[in-house]
Amino acid sequence: MLAQFSFMPDQAATISEKVDLLYFYISAITGGVGILISIALVYFCAKYRRRSAEDETPRILGSHRLELIWTITPLVIFLTFFGWGVVVYQIGLQPPADAPEVFVVGKQWMWKIQHPTGQREINELHLPVGRPVKITLISEDVIHSFGIPAFRDKIDVLPGRFVSTWYKPTKVGRYFLFCDQLCGVGHSQMVGSIVVMRTDDYDRWIAGEIKDIDQPPSPTSGPTDGSLAWEGRKLFLKLQCITCHGGTATAHAPRLEGIWGQEVPIRNGRPVRVDEGYIRESILKPRAKIHEGWEPIMPTFQGQVSEEDIIKLIAFIKSLRVGDTPFRNEDFPAPVGAPTQPTESKQ
Repeated sequence: MLAQFSFMPDQAATISEKVDLLYFYISAITGGVGILISIALVYFCAKYRRRSAEDETPRILGSHRLELIWTITPLVIFLTFFGWGVVVYQIGLQPPADAPEVFVVGKQWMWKIQHPTGQREINELHLPVGRPVKITLISEDVIHSFGIPAFRDKIDVLPGRFVSTWYKPTKVGRYFLFCDQLCGVGHSQMVGSIVVMRTDDYDRWIAGEIKDIDQPPSPTSGPTDGSLAWEGRKLFLKLQCITCHGGTATAHAPRLEGIWGQEVPIRNGRPVRVDEGYIRESILKPRAKIHEGWEPIMPTFQGQVSEEDIIKLIAFIKSLRVGDTPFRNEDFPAPVGAPTQPTESKQ
């Protein structure tokens, strides 16, 4: 039984070791100082105890040098905690540029996960070992917290705001996923799994050939759903966004091709960068930041689209390149063999 006991969770991501080193450093310093203070306290209590009723406490005027020493020394030590922590925090904040993006939506009381290639998961996230993956998160209701002990990562998931982190798993296995923020009566049920797979197994999982670690190919798995961008394209047409955001010179709103990551001028304000937050705000509160040179004619879609729908639309806009804007249905050419002129009705 003792052989199965582990003082710390597995180190299953690149940042895990860095976090553990900082943790042990802080624990060693604070623990060592605490032990020294306890020993000194016991020693001084014994050495300077009152030995008789006639003993009087001497008047101590103090020492500026001593005051400076025990003020500056802890300050320097605490600054090393802060500096080291900032370095580790920055590493966890900046994903590699080529990392694929997985979207996570927190909802009482589950995690809804959407892969860029179309796979959807509930309370389970499959990742490839040795590959960085960016995770973008948002909540549909209250504050949650996406916590993976084996990755030494916990990030608060907020309603109305996208937050992001990234992982590079280093060890194949199944690891715990928790909500680390009390989010209601079902908080304890908001648990799941992180499944880290070998790269070849992950590629087969993406293709729908296997469903879990070391599982043989299953002919019943079937193909996966369409990608996020494809689902977003269908929403873009369904919601009639194409009516104004067309790809022609007669469009009534800014063209969205290649706009991702660019800075756009804002009426009566500073330019803003087109990212997840800007697009989400433009969908729900289109008059908050009006694009310079265009009229505020866009209606709000508050209450008409879910957070998952917004993620799909973001993926579609992110994928748009010059010439990729779809046509409205009536602009599609007629199918081959279909009549191009109306037929005369017979009397």
